[in-house]
Amino acid sequence: MTRPRLVLASTSPYRRELLERLRLPFEVVSPGVDETPRDGELPADLCVRLARDKARAGAKRFPDALVIGSDQVAVLGEVALSKPGTHDAAVAQLRAMRGRRVAFLTAIAVARNAGADIRSRLVPTEVQFRAFTDAGIEAYLAADAPYDCAGAAKIESLGIALVERVESTDPTALVGLPLIALVDLLAEFGAAVLPAGLPPDRV
Repeated sequence: MTRPRLVLASTSPYRRELLERLRLPFEVVSPGVDETPRDGELPADLCVRLARDKARAGAKRFPDALVIGSDQVAVLGEVALSKPGTHDAAVAQLRAMRGRRVAFLTAIAVARNAGADIRSRLVPTEVQFRAFTDAGIEAYLAADAPYDCAGAAKIESLGIALVERVESTDPTALVGLPLIALVDLLAEFGAAVLPAGLPPDRV
């Protein structure tokens, strides 16, 4: 059986590295989606909408492919934390997060048929941050420069030192691409990552 063409609608190097774990050939395209939140839009709704918008945008360009879109929003209390972009913004985010629990919401969507057929999942991760110092913040930012990461922390790098505890059903969700959910979605589209069949006790 021929595998469908697979496209990742993201320019994120972190998502690309994660998708490579599945050892499937794929292409990368920039989705070109406006990520501005809508008035009154809840963080979870924003996250899912953007993942779906990215998958649809890619699927319109590659109608014969399965196109993957993903998005992540960090939420502190009721406030959504965007990518800081600058050093000062990253310092402000980390100061607000220290000693507190932050929810990282990661959505994934898979689309085909120019976006007419699309499915998505939302995977939450709860992170308890340590009560790190201002000096610790500066040392961390100098080492990792996480200015393109929601919440200004790279959990897959030195950012792990900022963290006291992580609770999630999918360890890859926090990095930006929930692979467990993605494997499920690909299977729903008839593109199982590993060969399908009955378990040994049912053969």
